[in-house]
Amino acid sequence: MILDVIPLWALFAATILVVWLAVDAGYRLGAARLRQSEEVKESPVSAIANSILGLAAFLLAFTFGIGSERFDARKALVREDAVAIRTAWRRSEFLPETDRAEAAALLRQYVDARVAFVQAASVEPEHVKRFLSEMTRLQDRLWGMAVANARKDMNSDVAALYIDSLNQVSGIHEMRVAIGIQARIPVEIWIALYCITALGMMSVGYQTGIAGSKRSFVWPILAVSFALVFGLIASLDRPDSGVMTVNQQPLISLRDAMVAEGERAK
Repeated sequence: MILDVIPLWALFAATILVVWLAVDAGYRLGAARLRQSEEVKESPVSAIANSILGLAAFLLAFTFGIGSERFDARKALVREDAVAIRTAWRRSEFLPETDRAEAAALLRQYVDARVAFVQAASVEPEHVKRFLSEMTRLQDRLWGMAVANARKDMNSDVAALYIDSLNQVSGIHEMRVAIGIQARIPVEIWIALYCITALGMMSVGYQTGIAGSKRSFVWPILAVSFALVFGLIASLDRPDSGVMTVNQQPLISLRDAMVAEGERAK
């Protein structure tokens, strides 16, 4: 989460700068080499440049795959979360009347807190800490009620089903925290990605320089293209990017159903 402090626009601009400077540095080296000896061969440089660019493409695809897989996992967990909470909510109707209304209210608060946290789109440590504390409080209260009722009848299948649904809710919560908040593409991969890209761009500039060509207007396009890919990978990796967001509609629909059910019960 170290790179989370860098805004996406800053990452985009930094990538353009890195690519541009790398190409320009390579071009200057190539032009200087050409002035020293006009017999320098372009073919070996072209082979090396293609090899480095191929390696950069592989690393980009690998990194994009990590971000995309994690993004898909976050989407799937939203659906699973909604199903698990809905199941626990429905099974809470089998609780004694004294606990039934409280359990339903706690589950509704649970959904409200989850939706509010995601919509806030913030992974600031204090915000995350408050959210996790609230989740723990609600889970502990729901679990305490379930255990207290289960002890009254240790052979109750209904109690066992309700406890199982609460376990599923808790397990999915832990998965969402691990994948959605804590997991990030390692900084080492980002460093390697930038280094390989910079070396590839330097080789492109060097090849242009020893060929005796002038600076190309295509270089800015090349820089922006790489910046777009880097920005896309970063937005997939960050749940708070505001660009690639996971639709929370399953939980929102569940919350609406809970509100409607509560109004009918009044």
